[in-house]
Amino acid sequence: MQIKRHFTKQDQSPYAAIKFRRASSEIRNPDGSVVFAQADIEVPDSWSQVASDVLAQKYFRKAGVPAKLKKVEENSVPSWLWRSEPDTAALKKLPKEKRSSGETSAKQVFDRLAGTWTYWGWKGGYFDSEADARTYFDEMRFMLAKQMAAPNSPQWFNTGLHWAYGIDGPAQGHHYVDFETGKLVASNSAYEHPQPHACFIQGVNDDLVSDGGIMDLWVREARLFKYGSGTGSNFSALRGENEALSGGGKSSGLMSFLKIGDRAAGAIKSGGTTRRAAKMVVVDVDHPDIEKYINWKVQEEQKVAALVSGSRLAKKHLTQVLAACQNMETDGEESCTEDCFDPRKNPALKTAIRECRQAMIPDNYVQRVIHFARQGYTDIEFPTYDTDWDSEAYVTVSGQNSNNSVRLTNEFIQAVLDDGEWELIRRTDGEVHKRIQARDLWEQIGYSAWACADPGLQYDTTINEWHTCPNSGRINASNPCSEYMFLDDTACNLASLNLITFAQKDGTFDVTGFEHAVRLWTVTLEISVLMAQFPSKEIAQLSYEFRTLGLGYANIGGYLMNAGLSYDSVEGRAICGAVTALMTGICYATSAEMAAELGTFPGYEKNTDAMLRVIRNHRRAAQGEKTGYEGLEVTPVPLIAGDCPDAALSKAAAKAWDQALEGGEAHGYRNAQTTVIAPTGTIGLVMDCDTTGIEPDFALVKFKKLAGGGYFKIINRMVPKALSGMGYTADEITDMINYAVGHGTLEGAPGINEETLKIKGFTDNVLKKLEGSLGEAFDIKFVFNKWNLGDAFCREGLGIPADKLNDMSFDMLSYLGFSKAEVEAANTYICGAMTLEGAPHLKPEHLSVFDCANPCGKIGKRYLSVESHIRMMAAAQPFISGAISKTINMPNSASVKECNDAYMLSWKLGLKANALYRDGSKLSQPLQSALLDDVDAEETLGDAVAAAPANASKAEIVAERIVERIVERAQERRRPPNRRKGYIQKASIGDHKVYLHTGEYSDGKLAEIFIDMHKEGAAFRSLMNNFAIAISIGLQYGVPLEEYVEAFTFTRFEPSGMVTGNDTIKMATSILDYIFRELAVSYLDRNDLAHVEPADLLPDTVGDGSDEGDLPENAEKSGMMEAVAQLTSRGYVRSKQFMVVQGGRFGGEQSGSTAGAVRTSGSNGGGNGAGATVQRAESTETVLEIETSVISQTDNKLDQIREARMKGYEGDSCGDCGNFTLVRNGTCMKCVTCGATSGCS
Repeated sequence: MQIKRHFTKQDQSPYAAIKFRRASSEIRNPDGSVVFAQADIEVPDSWSQVASDVLAQKYFRKAGVPAKLKKVEENSVPSWLWRSEPDTAALKKLPKEKRSSGETSAKQVFDRLAGTWTYWGWKGGYFDSEADARTYFDEMRFMLAKQMAAPNSPQWFNTGLHWAYGIDGPAQGHHYVDFETGKLVASNSAYEHPQPHACFIQGVNDDLVSDGGIMDLWVREARLFKYGSGTGSNFSALRGENEALSGGGKSSGLMSFLKIGDRAAGAIKSGGTTRRAAKMVVVDVDHPDIEKYINWKVQEEQKVAALVSGSRLAKKHLTQVLAACQNMETDGEESCTEDCFDPRKNPALKTAIRECRQAMIPDNYVQRVIHFARQGYTDIEFPTYDTDWDSEAYVTVSGQNSNNSVRLTNEFIQAVLDDGEWELIRRTDGEVHKRIQARDLWEQIGYSAWACADPGLQYDTTINEWHTCPNSGRINASNPCSEYMFLDDTACNLASLNLITFAQKDGTFDVTGFEHAVRLWTVTLEISVLMAQFPSKEIAQLSYEFRTLGLGYANIGGYLMNAGLSYDSVEGRAICGAVTALMTGICYATSAEMAAELGTFPGYEKNTDAMLRVIRNHRRAAQGEKTGYEGLEVTPVPLIAGDCPDAALSKAAAKAWDQALEGGEAHGYRNAQTTVIAPTGTIGLVMDCDTTGIEPDFALVKFKKLAGGGYFKIINRMVPKALSGMGYTADEITDMINYAVGHGTLEGAPGINEETLKIKGFTDNVLKKLEGSLGEAFDIKFVFNKWNLGDAFCREGLGIPADKLNDMSFDMLSYLGFSKAEVEAANTYICGAMTLEGAPHLKPEHLSVFDCANPCGKIGKRYLSVESHIRMMAAAQPFISGAISKTINMPNSASVKECNDAYMLSWKLGLKANALYRDGSKLSQPLQSALLDDVDAEETLGDAVAAAPANASKAEIVAERIVERIVERAQERRRPPNRRKGYIQKASIGDHKVYLHTGEYSDGKLAEIFIDMHKEGAAFRSLMNNFAIAISIGLQYGVPLEEYVEAFTFTRFEPSGMVTGNDTIKMATSILDYIFRELAVSYLDRNDLAHVEPADLLPDTVGDGSDEGDLPENAEKSGMMEAVAQLTSRGYVRSKQFMVVQGGRFGGEQSGSTAGAVRTSGSNGGGNGAGATVQRAESTETVLEIETSVISQTDNKLDQIREARMKGYEGDSCGDCGNFTLVRNGTCMKCVTCGATSGCS
């Protein structure tokens, strides 16, 4: 083949026009520990720090690179292409520690990749002359250095290690077909023939231990995972549960083997340090076990929920049982020996056992703890689990190491539309196993996708109608990411082009440059088939016979934004369709060109008619035809040239398919498939793509990593270009960018600035330190803390108590007196809105250009619709040999029906596969709405009244009526001070979060309350808000709190049940019951209300009315308590500090019920009187300190999750580096810090 220069010049290094720099790479865990570090590396100057980090950490060879090399002469290869090997003589002269090292320059990596491709291309006869080979070598290195394209990860890992450095090792059981003889050969070297393929499809037979059987598949999968590749299999051949076995007995069924394979995959870290195993499981919709398979992950998620909640409940209640055994009030030491462990004689133990049964803790566990306590133990270790996706809870259950898909035929979908029956077929005899309603099965698929994001769907009929080689077998499965679909036991190596590098200054697409790049990368992928080795004989043979390729692209979202086009627009979809059509058309034209010189793929002759039919259908879609397709039940979405704003692009796309068809009719094709659209996870980071694959952007504002550590905020680099193209001036663009990313300074900030902070006591040095931290902050609350300002300054300069500084929920700005409105205004000015919604100068009609997959920032509301994702895929699918890896993002509010509708629309538009991800459908991923709503739900009474004056006046009228009923004469309203004490109590009642906020008079009496319900409907929240206003006004007019307590405790309505988050109240019959119990305990010393009997939750309970209206006697307040009330909140100190004081003064007068409410870990006995009470109080402090540390760790993690979600990330932590920087990437996840991905590219 002739190769012409387009990007480089003859007799000049391809690096001549590219500036390189020395850099260092460091990736740290969130706790600051170093995951990876390498200094003095050489990278192109234009590469970002993240791209440099991924190259250094993932793709640099870390060891084994000889310090001295020599060339190995080959007569049939030009001398500049000779491979290298260690120069043993020269190495012996060096110290042992200097004889080998790792790669340190990007040039080394580019040279070994392009050099190896050129070497094998020369040996395979792909170049007409040595000049063509030299041109190819230079052009490929240039494109790699300029981030114009990149091959899949296994190429970076494996290709060129033998050619460039002579690195070798023992064979690993691989095979290849010798391109000269056409014979299958067992590899005798680990690296001479690299494994460059990322995507594999492997068949599995209904056989336990034979070759090609079930257990053999696990071995073959392990071999792939080890080298960083992914694999998929269709397990539909396996017989269903209870089908007969040949030797007698019944089969354990499909699911038992899927669970074994899942566990095996989970034990292998794919590529060692690269990523976890990538695996796809596919099952046909007519399999006897299909219902169990569909609901598999739903049930496993339920198991995780049970493990998490059950472990926490068990720890809580069993700890209470142990404490009750140790802290029984007795008259003497001797009687405590056995009575402490007898629930008939120990009321606290009886209560604890009753609560255990209420929480359904097994009785044998309760007995075990009592026996444990009888032996003298005072503490119990009971592990608890969390919902982190990499936690022990998820590791324990199955189904977490694969993507699951169901294969649907058109017959099944028609049965759904007709509400017909569907037959499940036994695998052993082909008879009907069961008949079910098709819609019922369809509903199960939708529900499962809604509940746990699996299974995805693959449309079997559509896939096989576009199959280029149906006479060689049908397509049954796909790779893990669903973009490669071909015969079983085949492989595909991928590469992707960075579309933004082909955007020209005039806004048009560089058609010539793109066609040139596509041609060279098609040749590269074809050469990779020739040089590769494969993990099994079958894959080696079929890969040789069909030579499937997987060229794709990335950054379509960035390209469209750069062009000022919305992702959800007719024009945007037309651009996508035209680019895809041009790419695949040129790929097939190049394949035909190679076939003319090197011959067609061996399987072509058998499938000529079918392949040409598929090519003609591609061409019809590129020509914009709506009818006339051959052999298709579902008509594809054609490219309409009139919709494409780049006329030259759409014209070139149509022409490319003319060339592809003409070349194929004349010469055939070298490759059965040529293109896919992969998720481009890690390689997307290496190319500095703003968006991956066919995905839109996930956030407008990114956090760019600095070489020396830290981050700074930048707007998506396409935004300024798009705004400029829309006609905005430079000043207007600057204003909009500052609105999005913030000014990063206190200067000119509204409300919170240098002047207002100096009034609060901030010094010039502290303000200077603050200024330096604002650049990378996404919220100013995270800058105002003791770590940034200094602990000493916060305590001495600002007068903030140490306990507040150590409280993870402490809001310093609120403490300093800044209102919520002032904080929000300053936050938007300093840290930015992280969205363009509400930006100055931006016209409403331009907002859609900047829509992302999720709402941007804290105030963003806009995001791309489900349909926009599907229609973008549909625009590209008619021009792709394989399929598209993409996840359809859905909001948390999406219904099961909407999931089913999305799947149905995907089928109607001709997609081959689809996967849905509803926000929050995984336990491991917290709801975006919940995290964003939880930032600051507090409001003062005055704010609430100001916001709803009409409601406040009505509440005041009601309060006055109560006053008239109880108080003999009217009383003046006693307003609380402007700066008042109080506390906030957060708790959950029946999984409903309740925030109770109190305000106090200077003497410690309750003056107001505010109630906020988390994630409730607007009507209910408003009702609770106004109820709190009414109570507050009543209190200020003199209504005794005791009357409210008697009126509202024991009221019963939903939500009710277990109370979590409150240290004294464990059950409540309603929200109001809980609130007034809490107030009674905190302000009235009503410890008798600290627990609710389980009987109070029964539907027929009416409460204890015999004592209603009889208020308890007021205990005389001690002088010490009055002194405490002057310093801090009276309600707040009813906890451990208050108990110590009371124990010291009153000692033996403290009631047994109060002691029973205290969770302790003290010893048995200890006498009676004051000493015993103080001892209990001290042990109580120890327990509470332990709980506080646990809560602090949890709050810290939640803060990290909240921060990640606000930045646009998923909220999970990366399994490799621990950072909370995972983004959804096709059907996979990738980390933008270290490049780890759960996919196979």
